[in-house]
Amino acid sequence: MKKHEDIDVLIKEALSEEEAKFYDELEEQNLPQMVGGLFQGKMKWITVMTFIVMPVLFAFAVYCGIQFFNAEGMREMMLWGAGAFFLLNAVSYVKLFNWMQMDKNAILREIKRMELQLAALNKKLDPKP
Repeated sequence: MKKHEDIDVLIKEALSEEEAKFYDELEEQNLPQMVGGLFQGKMKWITVMTFIVMPVLFAFAVYCGIQFFNAEGMREMMLWGAGAFFLLNAVSYVKLFNWMQMDKNAILREIKRMELQLAALNKKLDPKP
C-alpha cells in the first residue's frame, strides 16, 4: 500500500491546484455516495422513476402474496402466485439496473483518474516548457 500512496503524492505534486482538487474528487466512494451519484447527470430522471416505481411494485407483490394465501381455488392461487412472482422479478430487475448504473459510474470515475494520471505523466515527461 505504501507504493500506492507514494504514486498518489507524486501525481498530486505534478498537477496544478485545480487538477489536484479534481483528482481528490475522483476518490473511491462509499455506498451512500454511489447512490447519490445516480441522481446526477442525464439519467437522473430514470433513477427518480425507478425509486418511485420500485416500492409500488413491491407493494403490489405483497398484495398478490396475501391474496395467494387467501385464495380458494387452485386457479386463483396460480394467478396470484404468478403475479407475485412477476412483480418480485420486476423489483429485482429495477434494483439490478440501479446497481449496474452505480458500477458504470465507478468505472467512468476510474477512467477519468487514469486520464488525469496520464496527463500528469505526459506533462512531466514533455521536454517543452
